[in-house]
Amino acid sequence: MLSALVAAAALGLPSSWTAVAHGPAGGTVWSGRIPNREVAWDRRASAVYLPPGDGSDRRFPVIYLLHGLRGSPSSYYDGLHLADVADRLISSHRTRPFIAVMPVGGRVVDPDGDEWAGAWETYVVHDVVPWIDAHLPTEPNAAGRTLAGLCAGGYGAVDIGLRHPGLFGTLESWEGYFAPVFHDGPFVHATPATLAAHDPHCSSSGRRRHCGGLASASTSPPAATMRRSCASGRSTSPATSPA
Repeated sequence: MLSALVAAAALGLPSSWTAVAHGPAGGTVWSGRIPNREVAWDRRASAVYLPPGDGSDRRFPVIYLLHGLRGSPSSYYDGLHLADVADRLISSHRTRPFIAVMPVGGRVVDPDGDEWAGAWETYVVHDVVPWIDAHLPTEPNAAGRTLAGLCAGGYGAVDIGLRHPGLFGTLESWEGYFAPVFHDGPFVHATPATLAAHDPHCSSSGRRRHCGGLASASTSPPAATMRRSCASGRSTSPATSPA
């Protein structure tokens, strides 16, 4: 534990952060608050996985992981055992050492939460990424950043990534959907133009001016179906990886 504390301090995490999970090779997940300027009263914690090491001066690529509906950062480090999986991948040389960031998102009081849009899109783009680059030895460019997510987080990863080209080099959606389907949070009174602006089908095809709102029922599952899928917490292989 002491060595993990030394490594975390050397890598730049504030002393207020606490270790919540450990991998077999020494990688550690830390929990703490990444300030949210738009929702300043939200005191919930995000999480960061730091790879095994001694705090050397090398820089690491970063994968940002957005949780699903009714989820939290612990969905990754408890539910999917991120520290264990990441340590084993790194130790077996199947991937080079990396940092994983699990920001908290969604409403504080409503478990059905917001989409990863509105205030939470702003949080990821303008608070989380700059804070991580300022505090940790990252590769601070698009090639060094991946944005991924499960279910609602998968939608958020593709939507945010396509709306902010040049910020992330890789986008991955795991069991995600490709339209704002819940009609709550930032979309509860949204105009067709706003819905189209958050529809990755429009962003990726360059047909934004032709997109008037949600995808058709044949390509976008009903909200109730999506809620059940998100709540189940299933883990699958990535469904898509847009360039």
